[in-house]
Amino acid sequence: MTQSVVVQVGQCGNQVGCRFWDLALREHSHVNKKGIYDEALSSFFRNVDSRRSVGGSCDITGGRIQSLKARAVLVDMEEGVVNEILQGPLRELFDTTQLITDVSGSGNNWAVGHWTYGSAYREQIVDQLRRAAEHCDCLQCFFLIHSMGGGTGSGLGTCVLKLLEEEFPEVCRIVTSVYPSAEDDVVTSPYNSVLAMRELTEHADCVLPVENQSLVDIVNKIKHMSHSGKPGSVIKKDSAIISGQGGVSGAEKPFDAMNNIIANLLLNITSSARFEGSLNMDLNEIAMNLVPFPRLHYLVPSLTPLYTLADVNIPTRRLDQMFTDAFSKDHQLIRADPKHSLYLACALMVRGNVQVSDLRRNIERLKPMLPFVSWNQEGWKTGLCSVPPVGHSHSLLALANNTCVKSTFMELRDRFTKLYRKKAHMHHYLHVDGMEQGCFTEAISSLSSLIEEYSQLDATKDRLMPDAARLNIAT
Repeated sequence: MTQSVVVQVGQCGNQVGCRFWDLALREHSHVNKKGIYDEALSSFFRNVDSRRSVGGSCDITGGRIQSLKARAVLVDMEEGVVNEILQGPLRELFDTTQLITDVSGSGNNWAVGHWTYGSAYREQIVDQLRRAAEHCDCLQCFFLIHSMGGGTGSGLGTCVLKLLEEEFPEVCRIVTSVYPSAEDDVVTSPYNSVLAMRELTEHADCVLPVENQSLVDIVNKIKHMSHSGKPGSVIKKDSAIISGQGGVSGAEKPFDAMNNIIANLLLNITSSARFEGSLNMDLNEIAMNLVPFPRLHYLVPSLTPLYTLADVNIPTRRLDQMFTDAFSKDHQLIRADPKHSLYLACALMVRGNVQVSDLRRNIERLKPMLPFVSWNQEGWKTGLCSVPPVGHSHSLLALANNTCVKSTFMELRDRFTKLYRKKAHMHHYLHVDGMEQGCFTEAISSLSSLIEEYSQLDATKDRLMPDAARLNIAT
């Protein structure tokens, strides 16, 4: 069995990560009734007996669960969120050795996060990453969770990404990046996002972009349904993606419902690593099969179902409908339309009692409606995990490498250009040691070049490409 380490950076990264651990524990307790530390648990958790070691904790490889510790490193330059986690129901899950915090924060400034804190905390971060890696028998993947709009998540988050590449070049790096909406309350978020984009394009193996606005739309849709008053439209408390309090004590906060959706994305993508299945998908296979060109590694995620109705008399959504939903805009975590763009590859990660024949049938049914590049018509990767999410009979995560991400990037570039043309707020960045104006020009140039690469592929969409001539074998 392989292990993975989750690295949570900034306020958003730590809140999402906290929710992921909370829901992952719920899933494992649902399956692991006997309290045995098994291979499924070892993929993301250590089993620790603190009594057996004088100089700290001692890992136990089998037997009963003593004390679970998350394979995680928590980084934030403001103490607030991490302190909240340490006072909440998950406080036993993290050691103080797994936490790296400061008090002042990055002030919504990418340069402060990347250069100031990046250099000040470099050794400490590398030390924690190595320590987490040393506790793994077979380290397979790093999951980095961060946001793009603030200072710590975007700046220090991408600095950590570079450190991961330097220290562990052979280990897959999957990044979940939360993109700000156009109405974001951080004025400098376009600068932070574009500066971070360059690092993501250069140093990540896969990026799962999630847009705040999409999350808001999904949450509003589910709330509207549950308050509609129609018979049977009450949503089960434990099976709506927006339920729960994020593993933190006290009342639900405004972002909890949105964080829940991202946490469920992570639960689904890691399900094959955590549980058995008839067609398990190795995490390394995601990058191997979905990224035909190294820079074009942005995968559009969509989740279904997003809720389960409480009325047992209403039949659960037919399996085929679930596959159809996965390719509708309503279930995507970024606002774009893949059906009007070009697919480079697509992965379907299914959980629950679903047969390989169901998968194949639905792929054949959907294929004619989805425009794939001519040279990768069979670009489907599939995974089947037998354990469904709690409260559901089955679920599906689709990851599409599609040129539709271009629209999100173009919108970001436009917002950046409006600020950059006036050189607005730039002095805040240029006062930081290590930051130069060239960083801005290089970042926007990298983004424009990425958009151009997607555009060139898009241009081939309507061009009929004849099959290459085949060799004739003499008989």
